[in-house]
Amino acid sequence: MVQPPPIESNTPNPDRGPHSGSGSGDSNPGRDSRSDAELASELVKSCKAIRHQVAQVVVGQNEVVEQLLIAILSRGHCLLEGVPGLAKTLMIRTLAESMHLDFHRIQFTPDLMPGDITGTDIIQEDPETGRRKLLFERGPIFTQMLLADEINRTPPKTQAALLEAMQEHEVTAGGKTYSLKEPFFVLATQNPIEQEGTYPLPEAQRDRFLFHVVVDYPTRDEESEIVDRTTSTFDAEVKPVVTGEQIIAFQRTVRRVPLPPHVKDWVLDAVRSVRPSDPQCADWAKELVEWGPGPRASQQLVLAAKARALMHGRPQVTLEDVQTLALPVLRHRLVPTFTAEADGITVDDLITRLIKDLAPKQASAL
Repeated sequence: MVQPPPIESNTPNPDRGPHSGSGSGDSNPGRDSRSDAELASELVKSCKAIRHQVAQVVVGQNEVVEQLLIAILSRGHCLLEGVPGLAKTLMIRTLAESMHLDFHRIQFTPDLMPGDITGTDIIQEDPETGRRKLLFERGPIFTQMLLADEINRTPPKTQAALLEAMQEHEVTAGGKTYSLKEPFFVLATQNPIEQEGTYPLPEAQRDRFLFHVVVDYPTRDEESEIVDRTTSTFDAEVKPVVTGEQIIAFQRTVRRVPLPPHVKDWVLDAVRSVRPSDPQCADWAKELVEWGPGPRASQQLVLAAKARALMHGRPQVTLEDVQTLALPVLRHRLVPTFTAEADGITVDDLITRLIKDLAPKQASAL
């Protein structure tokens, strides 16, 4: 069993999460009275149970499922990119079913309007007084797990309708603010931007996502199993194995995981080494990086690493955790220069080089 990690005095209020707004919703339960060790042990068991349920429907994609779980435990949002037909939508729907969460799916299209997501005021007549009044009709964003399917098929104006909900866990309409039910997550899918009919997500929108996960093609054996399942009478039943209240308790436990100083230094070095305007910026990054990650990258890399540590049964964050998650956390927060793009250097190449450059510092710290 994982030993109970001590509560850090500088840990932010876990009820507020990494966002500036409260986002408490109307389902925020009281604090769990169990110890950190008990909750950590339950978290490990629950994650295994969730992965088992998802595996009954989705073949392979184990790393993607793990990163989705880490995002949820970190109270973050996740952006999945891949060509159509890789079971991205099925994976998210199955995840919601296994967690017994309210689930809505929005198909993003070029003609989708912001009000189609958040809701809108409608005029209704009071049958008793005969007077007309405005009533807010809630949109599909009022759920716990929102699938924004093919988010880059709609213009940035509509994409921006998600910003407040993702940051504050609230929606403002007609001068009134409505809290979203907790836990709340946006899991979005997007097609590769090279495909026809796509709109690149603005930097502010991308930065709201904890992870940018690239979903790859299945292996030959996995594809063979997919064919067998989908062309026969195979029918899997997904059962809910955790509740929203349990997830909220897990999120609080994640925030109490200790962060060793040398791991924190690695995160700060990594983020600041690829900011061209920073004195600590690596020489190669000044030539190959147009824009670097902001402070949110440091915050979310640490939170995600804490969640990963607990999922793997460790009571504190290790360098392996932050190094493993550096790619999905930084991938959408680096903008390469024209020189880098002309030379065929991808964002993944830049992050891989960054991790390699920090290896000597890592060795000296140990």
